[in-house]
Amino acid sequence: MAPGREQFDRNVFINCPFDQDYHPLARALVFSLLKLGFEPRIATERADSGEDRIGKIRELIQISRFSIHDLSRMEPLKPEDFPRFNMPFELGLDLGCRYYGNTRHKSKLCLILERERYRYQKVLSDISGNDIRAHQNDPETLIRELRNWFFVSTGEPLPAGDRVWAQYNRFQTDLEISLQRSGYSDRDVQALEMAEYIKYVNSWLTSKGTD
Repeated sequence: MAPGREQFDRNVFINCPFDQDYHPLARALVFSLLKLGFEPRIATERADSGEDRIGKIRELIQISRFSIHDLSRMEPLKPEDFPRFNMPFELGLDLGCRYYGNTRHKSKLCLILERERYRYQKVLSDISGNDIRAHQNDPETLIRELRNWFFVSTGEPLPAGDRVWAQYNRFQTDLEISLQRSGYSDRDVQALEMAEYIKYVNSWLTSKGTD
């Protein structure tokens, strides 16, 4: 069943890597979305091994007005590996939904992120006219770019980037202390599934996010 208009307008499909090296950026991204009042939607939010992954991604794209595509990790993980094409592939699915979907889908908006603003043009020149924002592999820069893009895209009153960054750091500290007291090792804290991380962020924002 398609979501109501209000839910559609708050959903944000996230297309980014979730490897260990990207964790600092992924967690800053998800925290910021929740702090700004949006709902991150990611393929790992459901763990049914029998579910077709492409079908799940298509569904999440269709029910989300906004999407974030980080193309900064297209290069191979190791020199002998092939490049990673998942991110540009999912960007293509999202743009196709926007162009060929129903009336609601015509209102879709996407943010494309890169490490350096023009680096992607070497391999993905078809979108060279799009506005690309660079995060420099820095969570603080990513938070500011994200916040500013949502302000321009929605016109909504949003907390300043400095405030979001400060609260993110407070949350990270509180989360590590809380989990360690519950018996989590450093490895456990780093290996948290994103669905569990989102649960902790929502709980923290409810109790402390307005301080």
